[in-house]
Amino acid sequence: MSKLKTFTRRTFLIGSTAVAGGVAFGAYMYKRDPQNPLAASMKEDEAALTPYVKIDGEGITLITPRTDLGQGAYSMQAMLIAEELDVELDQIKVDPGLPDPAYYNTALSDEGAPFRPTDDSFAAESARSFVDAIMKFLGLQITGGSTSVPDAYEKLRHAGAVARETLKMAASQKSGIPVDQLNTANGQVQLPDGSALSYIQLAPFAATIEPVKDVTLRAPSEWRLLGKQVLRHDIVAKSTGTLNYGIDLEIEGMVHAAIKTNPRQGGIMNSYDDSEAEKMRGVQKVVPLENGVAIIADNTWRAFKAAEAVTFDWGPAPYPAEMDDHWQTLSDSFTPDLQDARTRDDGEIDNVFAEGPPDFEAEYRAPYVAHQPLEPVSAIAKITDDRADIWTGTQIPGFVRTNVAKATGLTEEQVFVHVTYVGGSFGHRLEDEFVKQAVEIAKSVKGTPVKLTYSREEDFAHDYPRQIAMARAKGKVKDGKVDSFDLSIAMPSVIESQMGRQGFPVPGPDPAILAGAWEQPYAIPNYRTTGYRAPALAPISSWRSVGASSNGFFHDCALDELIHAAGADPLEERIRLMWHEPSRKVLEAVGEMSNWGSDLGQNRGRGVAFCLSFGTAVAEVIEVTNTQDGIKIDNVYVAAEVGKVIDPINFDNLVKGGVVWGLGHAMNCQITYSDGMAQQSNFHEHEGMRLYQCPNIEVRALENGAKVRGIGEPPVPPAAPALANAIFAATGKRLREMPFNKHIDFV
Repeated sequence: MSKLKTFTRRTFLIGSTAVAGGVAFGAYMYKRDPQNPLAASMKEDEAALTPYVKIDGEGITLITPRTDLGQGAYSMQAMLIAEELDVELDQIKVDPGLPDPAYYNTALSDEGAPFRPTDDSFAAESARSFVDAIMKFLGLQITGGSTSVPDAYEKLRHAGAVARETLKMAASQKSGIPVDQLNTANGQVQLPDGSALSYIQLAPFAATIEPVKDVTLRAPSEWRLLGKQVLRHDIVAKSTGTLNYGIDLEIEGMVHAAIKTNPRQGGIMNSYDDSEAEKMRGVQKVVPLENGVAIIADNTWRAFKAAEAVTFDWGPAPYPAEMDDHWQTLSDSFTPDLQDARTRDDGEIDNVFAEGPPDFEAEYRAPYVAHQPLEPVSAIAKITDDRADIWTGTQIPGFVRTNVAKATGLTEEQVFVHVTYVGGSFGHRLEDEFVKQAVEIAKSVKGTPVKLTYSREEDFAHDYPRQIAMARAKGKVKDGKVDSFDLSIAMPSVIESQMGRQGFPVPGPDPAILAGAWEQPYAIPNYRTTGYRAPALAPISSWRSVGASSNGFFHDCALDELIHAAGADPLEERIRLMWHEPSRKVLEAVGEMSNWGSDLGQNRGRGVAFCLSFGTAVAEVIEVTNTQDGIKIDNVYVAAEVGKVIDPINFDNLVKGGVVWGLGHAMNCQITYSDGMAQQSNFHEHEGMRLYQCPNIEVRALENGAKVRGIGEPPVPPAAPALANAIFAATGKRLREMPFNKHIDFV
């Protein structure tokens, strides 16, 4: 038989790239399974059947390397493995494992390739394959980009199936019964006579045979766990307050540390006076850092108080000190020499505008906003001459290991990163500056574990917030329809700022600058999106939905204004323009859910918004009432297309949480700088949605798409524009700048 049948697009691409670029790998290296990181540490009675399944005398442990940030990632990963392994969730333990290239994130390739997620052409799929190869060879183990489910969906089911079939093979060899006469259930291999061999019994023998890799995954019609309402693995511990987060962790003999560093991010420390701090109760040591100091004390509170007692002479900020200059920099960035990318240029838009002035033109603004998770960042570091142990919540354990090795002079094999549960992140834990600081402090007291905990104020002051951004839009209508739409967006590069702190150059355009805008599947005859890379301002980082968090607001509000100028119905015109069938069904579903077109009554308004981000199509309708005291948000309807729902309860919670997150920040939140310092220091100055303001939220999942998609971030981008559009419908007032409370009151 010809081998051409197995010569896949990915094989061709990787092999061709290797030859053309002289790279020392090819299709064979790409296809080769990564080394099992569990194998080396296995004892006689233990088996590591895949990098994700470990069985010993105490039970079954499933390795779940995507960090649980409160989004249910550990349970989701465990469900995918357990479904094929034929175990119940109460029979297993979950462990994030140590970082390893074997746990690289496959799904990041979709965001890294310069093609719309709706494009499944040969070129698009080939580009994704190439990026996937890069991810594999670099071993990038990252939690983010709403990729945990897309990355794990087949990979972890396959791991569970390999373990299952290997255990069956072990049972067959042990019992002499052919494999095809054996079944599995409840962590056992069942024999024809009704007896059974437990996986724990079989583990030592299974560890000696070659894993069975030729497996078939079960069809959704056969699923026991996936797609069903199951109890999340962590829900009892969270409900009873017994779950240990990173900030709760204690190591025997540890001391506590707090820091005070220049509140002007990246500014230097000229001098300091720690004479008062040194006298304070419980203080053991003052450790100078690059741009501040750390206090080591016998408990966290005393370390906090001593840090406050240190006086400093701080250097200036390496960015504009006042907000007006930040906005002016963005305004000045809409120039050809700062153009980052023009990713969409359909029709003859220049000719259209040459014929006459636009029917609509506006400018939009989105401010810096903080990540503000409930759990401030913390890390425990223990450094000795031949080993470093780090306990922390992180989305980038591989980067942490590399950076700790650099800071200590140890090899990466001597660095052990123990990932903990995280009490919220929203992108905050994609940074590891606090881990580097913990290591520097621990080096001064070698052999003693040091727990560094940020105060809430330090966490706010040294957060790397969401990017500041500005957009300019204009458009024309024709015969009561949208005909031309030109959207320009300026922002500093998130990727350049974030990856720069990891020492990685970022060549080429930053995809975040136009994310959530350029890939919208509307068939507007003349349609252009242009991104401008503003000069670096305050350091920034990924924030829940990254560029789409502001671009969804820009794009959809501008489109809504253009539809209004055409005199068309906001929902019907979006549906008419939508060429992508799964996205159109999302709009139709949310219209049905909200009974779009019905009379809401006096002083009420209804707004719709749509955004395709991270490959996931989400539409939201919001209903509001204009009261004498301000705007009351009554109802939110959300429809989302994810291809396949793994956990319906968690899906519902993630969507609702994303809506509340998006609305709260659109209503109330901003970070502003004065004298180079963030003016907001805690939740009272950066206030999310209050419980009494929370509307009724109704969610519907659609499963029409060909690919499995994530849902952690996509509900956020449509929330702000749907609210703004609803407020316009109720009041006639257009909101073009967040936070909205600068222009309108909420009740």
